Amino acid sequence: MSSPQTTESTTALEAREVWKAFERTQALSGVTFALNAGEVHALVGANGAGKSTFSRIVSGHLMADRGEIRLFDQTVRFLSARDAIRAGITMVMQETSLAPDLSVLENIYLPEFGSAGRLSWGGLAKRAEELLGQFGQGGHLPLNRPLRDLSASQRQMVEILKALALDAKVIIFDEPTASFSPNEVDRLFDVMRLLVQRGKALVFVSHRLEEIFEITDRITVFREGRTVACAAPTASMRPADLVRLMVGREIADIYARRSADPGASAGGPPVLEVEHLAAEPRVKDVSFSVGRGEILGLAGLVGAGRSECVEALFGLRRIERGRISLRGQPFRPRVPIDAVRAGIGFIPEDRRRQGLVQDFTVRENLLLAHLGRHRGLGLGYEQHRAEMEALLDELGLAQRILDDGILTLSGGMQQKVVLARWILMKPKLLILDEPTRGVDIGTRSTIYAIIRRLAKAGMAVLLVSSDFEEVIGICDRIVVLSDGADVTNIPADLVDVEKLAMFAAPRSSAEATHVLLEALAQRFGGIAYWIFLEGDRLYCFDAVAGLDAPEVGFSRGAFPEIGEAHIPLALAQRTGDFVCEPTGASILLPLRGHRGHDLGLIGLTLRAGLELPNPELVRGMILDGPGATMPQQAFGGGGR
Repeated sequence: MSSPQTTESTTALEAREVWKAFERTQALSGVTFALNAGEVHALVGANGAGKSTFSRIVSGHLMADRGEIRLFDQTVRFLSARDAIRAGITMVMQETSLAPDLSVLENIYLPEFGSAGRLSWGGLAKRAEELLGQFGQGGHLPLNRPLRDLSASQRQMVEILKALALDAKVIIFDEPTASFSPNEVDRLFDVMRLLVQRGKALVFVSHRLEEIFEITDRITVFREGRTVACAAPTASMRPADLVRLMVGREIADIYARRSADPGASAGGPPVLEVEHLAAEPRVKDVSFSVGRGEILGLAGLVGAGRSECVEALFGLRRIERGRISLRGQPFRPRVPIDAVRAGIGFIPEDRRRQGLVQDFTVRENLLLAHLGRHRGLGLGYEQHRAEMEALLDELGLAQRILDDGILTLSGGMQQKVVLARWILMKPKLLILDEPTRGVDIGTRSTIYAIIRRLAKAGMAVLLVSSDFEEVIGICDRIVVLSDGADVTNIPADLVDVEKLAMFAAPRSSAEATHVLLEALAQRFGGIAYWIFLEGDRLYCFDAVAGLDAPEVGFSRGAFPEIGEAHIPLALAQRTGDFVCEPTGASILLPLRGHRGHDLGLIGLTLRAGLELPNPELVRGMILDGPGATMPQQAFGGGGR
């Protein structure tokens, strides 16, 4: 929850009986909404429920057909987004509305370009650096960098910063975390809590239930253009109740987990093998394999190189080094058609820029990949008609939309079309980059079931996702990338969200801890490490070996059973002092996050027979090292 609400709350925004139609589609049918100052208010619903339409009306991008909107007890009717901005309302768009040829700084202050007078770029840069610091992005998002060079998640961060720079009274966040991983989400939530403390009124549109229950105070639910729950206290609602209100039915297990036994189609030689892949500047050294009937996840933080890796595999990026084998044969795509003809399908991260032709109809977009492989005369649409209609029924898409423009569909429905396109191609390997970005829970359940069905039928699936719960829920194995290299390759049932985030952290988000480990190893020799113990298993998130380093039975990225480690007494006692055993002497100290949650242990093991340093000196280095910066960067709050 964001903050306790006062007994008398000021109504910041109120909507009464708002209607909106687009030709034959009735998007809103008399919705109501009430937002207080100093609260985070969730606006939820299935794809096509009217959330984005309502948000665009409130923020001046659209005009309602009828109805009343009141801002701080004054009736308003905005003719443009600039009118709404002047009144104190801004919106963080789900599909970013930025200028690709301008720099990050210019995009953050894009609304300022229409203001009278000269802009002070020095002053704007200083304000922007302060905003970047709040998100922990200082140094990771250079202000002079062209926007076109950024990833989808980085562009979303710029969109958020642009809204915050306006210092609006009402901010609408439309799926702001769709491409964020846990620590970026936590950073955003910290900023949202700060805004609430300053009296801002925030609308949070999201399909991620765990986020809704973590950050919001009240919930309004739209279904099919109508309000089915208005301003219900979040604390009074259970997740199952919210799902039922959103989709009108019960959804038990959205991930539809398969049994522990591998399917009959799994096994045999790998469909895809990747060894030491490099595609500069983001992909430096990545190795993994994915087998027939297997779902392999690629996880990591912003800038880890996940999307760039799969883009290289599909021929969208030049491969610098490495070996790729597809079904036992050497494979090195130069352009995407090479990958398509080799039996690879690809759903990109940014569906608007990479996955759709915006001027085409639904049918034309659906059969786009077919055109690339079709060799005969004409378009060849008819040969796919029956299969296409059956697939549309499975995805819950009406046949009548086939001749509509693709942009008339909601974001979730567009994603279904892109997924259906590649299913029709029957690829041997399907690459999915953020397949459920901006998709409601009902649609996610459908997509997961289809992915499971495809894998059971023998298709190899490579899935990239910023949603760590999704990666764990749908994948069989997970390869974690960090700074362009693979960190670990772990079965999904051996990891949870917290540990996955910490595996992703060592190089790109837990820099202070890595520096501490290097300092310990350099000063005292031996091996310094960051580990976590749970049950009978040890997880090693980072390790640095110095001179005369003893063998401790684990290394960076390893997850052995505790009994396999060579420091059993130190692991059992954890006294905070050196514990001697045949391997050597070890000291272990706990590591805590900025909210007190357990991040594991920092340890140092020295070879047997060496003179031991003063334990107080080692403890001082560990306790004073990463404490101020590392925990809040390495892992954002508990429960995610």
